[in-house]
Amino acid sequence: MVKDSPKPFRVALISTGGTIEKTYDELHGVLTNEVSVLEVMLARLELGGVLIERVTLMNKDSLEMTEADHRLIAETALHKAREFDGVIIVHGTDTMAVTGEAIYATQSKPRVPIILTGAMRPYELRTSDSMQNLVEALLAVQLAERGVYVAMHNRLLAFPGVRKDTEMGTFVKD
Repeated sequence: MVKDSPKPFRVALISTGGTIEKTYDELHGVLTNEVSVLEVMLARLELGGVLIERVTLMNKDSLEMTEADHRLIAETALHKAREFDGVIIVHGTDTMAVTGEAIYATQSKPRVPIILTGAMRPYELRTSDSMQNLVEALLAVQLAERGVYVAMHNRLLAFPGVRKDTEMGTFVKD
């Protein structure tokens, strides 16, 4: 839990790409994972008492991730969990559950909360859910108990058994 302390709460923010970080390529008329928008998003927030260290791991659509990518994300998150007060992973929603299950299978109760988040619609779209999900992840990482979670759409779901429900357009727990 967040304490009234002069010591900041240290968060490792691992970016892997996904819809939340997609930007519009005007030349080709498509959304791509070329440039991260996380710095822009973070600059819009009041983050008193929270110190964020950005870890840019990759910038991929999660459908393009390999088993090795999921393993690398899991290993990096668990390594950062030994050094920080909490870990947030910004990830594409299509395979977010695969990475969450990989982390959980390796260590079901990491030393600190590991929170996965993303967006169904890119930050650059007016109707994006990205800022809400990032804020929810930033709060969840400070309040949740040790474990592996998805924080999106006003929900905090603990692994195992979290999956994307494509019909509902959100994550659910089996």
